[in-house]
Amino acid sequence: MDSDSKEALMEEAPPRYSAAPPPPCVPQQLRWLLGVALAAGLGVAVVACVLLLGLHLAEAHAETVLRMSIGGLRGDGPAQQLTVSSRERTGTFAVRDGLNSSAMLVYDYSKLLISYRSWRHPACYVTRMDRNNIQGLDAVTAAFERRQVSAGMGGDAHHGATSLRVTRGLLSVQAERALSEPLGDRSLLSTAANVLCSVLPVYWA
Repeated sequence: MDSDSKEALMEEAPPRYSAAPPPPCVPQQLRWLLGVALAAGLGVAVVACVLLLGLHLAEAHAETVLRMSIGGLRGDGPAQQLTVSSRERTGTFAVRDGLNSSAMLVYDYSKLLISYRSWRHPACYVTRMDRNNIQGLDAVTAAFERRQVSAGMGGDAHHGATSLRVTRGLLSVQAERALSEPLGDRSLLSTAANVLCSVLPVYWA
């Protein structure tokens, strides 16, 4: 019985093992395309992060400059009303214009424009913003007030006429004409400035 079982075991063939099939081969061109796509995606992500960081820093810097222009370096001085629109990148200020009146200023950081409307005068004024040295509220308000006087729309008649003669002596004819004519294309103004000026004429200052 034992000999028969030994013979049966010896007659059985040992199991055969076959090698596993090789993994599917990825073509060299497809691998190259995948590498290029991955590198391009990483590059786009890095550039987007850098741009977003730069935008955040620019907005933070602009807000700091605005806060400094409102109350000075130490935060003292008269309180001003500030409204900021991050979507349009604008800041709107309410400032005093005399004893019993006020004026509105719109700082447009995307188009680098500053708009001004005094409630005492039937006109709006706009000027360019210095990107590297943004004008403070006091300086830009004084400039707009001088522009109103030179246009004969503020102060007494004698002072306005004197300022107008001085301005005419300093400006060329074309520059004076550009300042005296209202702005034809109001599309360069932000939505906030257009709403502020409404149907009033807009002049360069």
